[in-house]
Amino acid sequence: MGKVIAVANQKGGVGKTTTAVNLAASLAASEHPTLLIDTDPQANGTSSLGIEPRTVASSVYDVLTGSASVDDVALHTEMPFLDVVPSHINLVGAEIEMIDLFERERVLKKALEGLRRKYHFVVIDCPPSLGLLTLNALTAADSVLIPVQTEYFALEGLGQLLNTIKIVRQHLNPDLEIEGVLLTMFDGRLRLSNQVAAEVRRYFGDRVFEAVVARNVRISEAPSFGKPVLLYDGISSGAKNYLSVAAEVVRNNQRYLQAPPETADGTPLDDAPDLRVPPPAPRVSTPPPPTPTPASRTRTIAPPRPTPAGDGGTDRVVLASKATPPSSDDA
Repeated sequence: MGKVIAVANQKGGVGKTTTAVNLAASLAASEHPTLLIDTDPQANGTSSLGIEPRTVASSVYDVLTGSASVDDVALHTEMPFLDVVPSHINLVGAEIEMIDLFERERVLKKALEGLRRKYHFVVIDCPPSLGLLTLNALTAADSVLIPVQTEYFALEGLGQLLNTIKIVRQHLNPDLEIEGVLLTMFDGRLRLSNQVAAEVRRYFGDRVFEAVVARNVRISEAPSFGKPVLLYDGISSGAKNYLSVAAEVVRNNQRYLQAPPETADGTPLDDAPDLRVPPPAPRVSTPPPPTPTPASRTRTIAPPRPTPAGDGGTDRVVLASKATPPSSDDA
């Protein structure tokens, strides 16, 4: 069973798309099959993976309007374990078209049914708003990851986002959790960055990621080359920061990764004995045969024979190999 993580923050410029792209790439680098869904009409997440949004045949817009499935839209990327559902500028009108749909907040959730058996992680990049697209992502997700820029204005909008998460829990998705709060664009030389980081940690406690994404020019340059920072400069501090974030995500979600496998129709493998692989037979170790020892070269000595009367009563000891029967002269 895979896990769906929505990367959301209604404030723009906090590193939301950067976090979604590089987190998905770092999870894929750990050989976890990962799907990135770009629900932002700006399509920055799509172009950050080297895909031109204007050239795609279908996008997440077609998924939300019901004209295509996620499997039909998903594209392979340069990384072996990473797929992406691209976005398109047409997504701007999706919220208006979805207004009259039944359960319009659950469209994306229904579209993702069945993908949990194919991917370990599904990362959703949300638009910088709290509209219908973000509500769809939060309803479909198991948890929400909140990137927070270490500046003052980033704290002001955090309360509004937490209120939206509370409403979603009450009415749409009671199982929604906070995956964690990620501090981005952190500059340890600035007093303001340290103050904001301390305030966030004081309020959220252990929900704040241990890893912090520092300001790094390589992270800013990578999208212009259509690559995640891990492929653009794998030894940069930005790449190492996101690898640390991915390691925490994997460590905190072992219960999803260790879930029993399922068959194609969703039946747990434990309930399908025909498909279960029998355990291997126990290996019985046999002791090695004894090493033959060379036969001892001994000579057998026969017991003494009584000497006939004509031999003067002298006893003779005769070797068994040379013993001969008595002759007539001995009589």
